[in-house]
Amino acid sequence: MNKTGWIDRRSLLAAAGATIAAPAVVRAQAKSLKIALMLPRSGFFAQAGQSCYRGALASPKVLSDLGYNVEIVHIDTESSNDVSRTQAEKAINDGAQCVIGAFESGNTIAIAQVCEQRKVPLICNIASAPQLTSQGYQYLVRNFMSGPGLVTNGLKLIGEVSKAANMEFKTAVFLHSNDTFGTAQAQAMEKIFPTLNMPFKIVESIAYDPKAQDLSVEVTKVRGINPDLLLIVTRAGDAIKLTRDMVRQKFQPKAIMSPGSPGLYDQEFFDAVHEYADGFIYNLPWFNVKSQMTQALEASFKATNPKNRFDLDGFNVGFTFEALLIAADAFKRAGTGEGEPLMKAIKATNIKDHVMIGGPIMFNEKGDNPNIGSAAVQNIGQKPTVVYPADVAVAKPILPFPAWQGRK
Repeated sequence: MNKTGWIDRRSLLAAAGATIAAPAVVRAQAKSLKIALMLPRSGFFAQAGQSCYRGALASPKVLSDLGYNVEIVHIDTESSNDVSRTQAEKAINDGAQCVIGAFESGNTIAIAQVCEQRKVPLICNIASAPQLTSQGYQYLVRNFMSGPGLVTNGLKLIGEVSKAANMEFKTAVFLHSNDTFGTAQAQAMEKIFPTLNMPFKIVESIAYDPKAQDLSVEVTKVRGINPDLLLIVTRAGDAIKLTRDMVRQKFQPKAIMSPGSPGLYDQEFFDAVHEYADGFIYNLPWFNVKSQMTQALEASFKATNPKNRFDLDGFNVGFTFEALLIAADAFKRAGTGEGEPLMKAIKATNIKDHVMIGGPIMFNEKGDNPNIGSAAVQNIGQKPTVVYPADVAVAKPILPFPAWQGRK
């Protein structure tokens, strides 16, 4: 402004330039990424959703120590596809710049459709349905194995563990839930098993309703076949019913193994069946107890969830934390929460130090992380214990399956 009180041309241009540049300055000053964390904290999958949620509570301290800053909005999908869809819309309308979720594949597919339409990145923490990364979504990545990947790795580990324990199987029955996850696993099993030259034969495949009152009919059928090996795909609720009916009917195969599914490591399962949880082997991606980041996450978990056990929640906690880590790291590199540049940064992820077993976190052209590893985990002394491979194992596998009778 000059002495007469009028704004001269030079001042006017400078002010206009500052006004035009202001939005860029505001974007550069963004300090945190607003993330909608969508989990089934109620409904049929509540146990797993609550486990993931406990991981989310433990994550901010570790992320902050690593130099990241995120704002997490916690949303309950209620284990419903419809609720997942509407809540994803609402979260984005309320300013969410990234979505993480949702444990269950059906819920995740519903969210993916919304995120794709709105061009908001979705990071799958846990969900294995193949179609998530086979339908061409551009705003989705998955830091988890697909169903076929779980089955392939799981079956290979069954062969390796049985060989390490000098245990021979000739016949097997495959028992699986008929929900989205279980059906995908069954389809993968049917396609993959014949290609692996396994030393045993699957003589029967049996599907069951995980919401059934009990599984006595299915157990009776399996008991009549009397296989050496029972292969199972379960979640916590049906794993409890399955265990109780096997104990009642005194069904005792040489081994009970899962080629890859939740349930057998969940707090709910241990609380319900106690010592009868021991002996089950499940082959899954697992947290690396030797990793410094895992140890930091466990310390934070104990502080935020003093009534819960990290060894039982670690699978859900680890993958939920890593999804948040992926989002925070991408945001820091992109410098913005805008959809397109943030998604570009997410796809360029390369995180060497992390929690779960395997190589660096990165994504292929489909949006899958090809570097996730699997481990054979056995319940020993009511504690999930890595028994194979040797470089991450802390105990040796116990086979044959310990007798039901004689347990306290």
